[in-house]
Amino acid sequence: MFPALETELKQKILPDPYEDFMYHHLQYYGYFKEWVPPQPEHFYQPTGSEKIPEIVGEEGGTVVYQLDSVPTEDSYFTRSRVGGKRGVIKELAVTLQGPEDNTLLFESRFESGNLQKAVRVDTYTYELTLRTDLYTRKHTQWFYFRVQNTRKDATYRFTIVNLLKPKSLYTVGMKPLFYSQLDAKTHSIGWRREGDEIKYYRNNSDDGQQPLYCLTWTIQFPHDQDTCFFAHFYPYTYTDLQCYLLSVTNNPVQSQFCKLRTLCQSLAGNTVYLLTITNPARTPQEAAAKKAVVLSARVHPGESNGSWIMKGFLDFILSNSPDAQLLRDTFIFKVVPMLNPDGVIVGNYRCSLAGRDLNRHYKTILKESFPCVWHTRNMIKRLLEEREVLLYCDFHGHSRKNNIFLYGCNNNDRKFWLHERVFPLMLSKNAPDKFSFHSCNFKVQKCKEGTGRVVMWRMGILNSYTMESTFGGSTLGNKRDTHFTTEDLKSLGYHVCDTLLDFCDPDRTKFMQCLAELKALLQQEIHKKFKDTDLEGSWSDISLSDIESSTSGSDSSLSDGLPVHLLNIANELNQKKKKMYKKKKRKPLQSRKQRNIQYQKNKLMQESELTEEAPGMAGFASTLQKQPAFLKNSKNTSSSMMKNEKPRLSESQANGRDRGTSLDPSEMTTLMLTKNKERMQREKPGFAVSCSLKRSTNSSQEPAPDMKPNWSRNRYPATKRGHTATVAYPSLHIYTYP
Repeated sequence: MFPALETELKQKILPDPYEDFMYHHLQYYGYFKEWVPPQPEHFYQPTGSEKIPEIVGEEGGTVVYQLDSVPTEDSYFTRSRVGGKRGVIKELAVTLQGPEDNTLLFESRFESGNLQKAVRVDTYTYELTLRTDLYTRKHTQWFYFRVQNTRKDATYRFTIVNLLKPKSLYTVGMKPLFYSQLDAKTHSIGWRREGDEIKYYRNNSDDGQQPLYCLTWTIQFPHDQDTCFFAHFYPYTYTDLQCYLLSVTNNPVQSQFCKLRTLCQSLAGNTVYLLTITNPARTPQEAAAKKAVVLSARVHPGESNGSWIMKGFLDFILSNSPDAQLLRDTFIFKVVPMLNPDGVIVGNYRCSLAGRDLNRHYKTILKESFPCVWHTRNMIKRLLEEREVLLYCDFHGHSRKNNIFLYGCNNNDRKFWLHERVFPLMLSKNAPDKFSFHSCNFKVQKCKEGTGRVVMWRMGILNSYTMESTFGGSTLGNKRDTHFTTEDLKSLGYHVCDTLLDFCDPDRTKFMQCLAELKALLQQEIHKKFKDTDLEGSWSDISLSDIESSTSGSDSSLSDGLPVHLLNIANELNQKKKKMYKKKKRKPLQSRKQRNIQYQKNKLMQESELTEEAPGMAGFASTLQKQPAFLKNSKNTSSSMMKNEKPRLSESQANGRDRGTSLDPSEMTTLMLTKNKERMQREKPGFAVSCSLKRSTNSSQEPAPDMKPNWSRNRYPATKRGHTATVAYPSLHIYTYP
């Protein structure tokens, strides 16, 4: 089991005077947080008569709840304590004057909570102010707070007055999320979409520094004296992650192929976890041939939908499904499920405790200021040195567009033209009612150079993506105009696995079919954009960047750059690097005569090697066959293992690769899939190979059968592996980091 995980489960570094409310409120909603509504939750349909409340502020109302906007230095993130603050915390809510007092009691001092101030402007009307991300003056989007002392059947109005985005899904029917403690206890009902008279509009009483926007809605509470919660989206806290990881480490089966490590410690000292998921290899060759897949989530702490997709992925890849076993046989998965635990704990929307968007600092050299992304990039860099990374995907949330889609990077190599779009297109076919290929974008903008997607792409991972999942719902297929549930998002995690198998299927039919479809779609776009130009015979030479628009619909934020003190540190580090580079002794230049002599020596050595190897090749092969398996393996792999390199590929395989990475699934993965199929047949004699792999009917692992794509399946069956004893190879290290 992971050392001290049970202790860490209760040990989070929380702000003083934050109380650790999370433990008692998790008790009553934890069992129903993944509750799925029996009926689809439709978008709100505006009537045009929604009221636009006038903002009156503290001058025209009564402050009933308020937190300090910036905590003092001596009471914030000074240490970690088990169980939260000791003793009684300061009461920030009003004191009720008696049983007839119907003032709502607000609270947000719990894990991931965000509400700074509440002002009562009428009996049932409240103005709410969200807290900006700590140490910033912006990024107000995520809200999560509690109300008590409710009255049944009265119509309450809540108005959030300091939102910053001019566009929002609330304008096209998205509803806030609501949770009732009494409903959970009596009817086993969890989070659900509620709200009426929803309106998103500009706040005309802004301070002039930046425009503010308001979200207003009305609601009737279902019970008197209830405890209720409101949230921007389904919460997924750091505690939720730790509970999940604890269950994995305590599972005797899953812990055999899922290894939990500490990637690094956050600024506040919270653990950033790294999971390595793969089935143990039987030989060094099999281990070295495995490609890697890297997945991460919650670099933006307020985008909890990324965690739900990640949970769906982990649920499936850790299951005993034949497809999951085949994936673990073929790939090594490196998973960072929560990149920014500090931001998640304190209820930030976008930033870490450095007050900066981590997804703009993947190129940073400031290890101490941005440890989470620095260590993630370093881990991937080391991974690339030993094997190919087939795919990188960072899970995010989106507040202005519906559906789920990917942002990628256009490939400039004409040999693999459009190949980076094959995986997204396949995913849209596997999840046609959730994933929108037409919303995908592959343009690399200068302002996105510091994002994980672009940095990993420039490091050589050509299938490098950001997955954007909406806070709202779907406009596609059977789910049109309905909100996403946690089950919908978890199913996307399964579809990522399903699409990965399609992408690397030894039968290249689907891949080539998608490639042909992409070329046809692109040709249509080109003719539409350049309809007055003769493009016959030259349309494929047009730059993809000239066709695509920028990702202006993304939830991106321009980087604020580094604060002055960090900028000075970065400049000092760069100066040290330059000095060290200058100090390196340069090799003396050779004369032309010396270079010619060396060239002739090298040429003679190459010719002699060729003449010696050619006549004895057949004899060498027969000798190799007579050697024991262990000697053959050690002979072929010792040098590459010592140099931390992969085994040498044939010329045809090497030509299909680019710096150790390939956009097109390589022959090595195809070979492994084929060998896995053959081995499974040997282990189960009489097992017939079918063209269509039977899927498990367990709904917790896979979506409903009626949601399957129309294209045909050609999946090799993966039966349960035997547990025969194998020879140990001390030099083989599958779990290479840390």
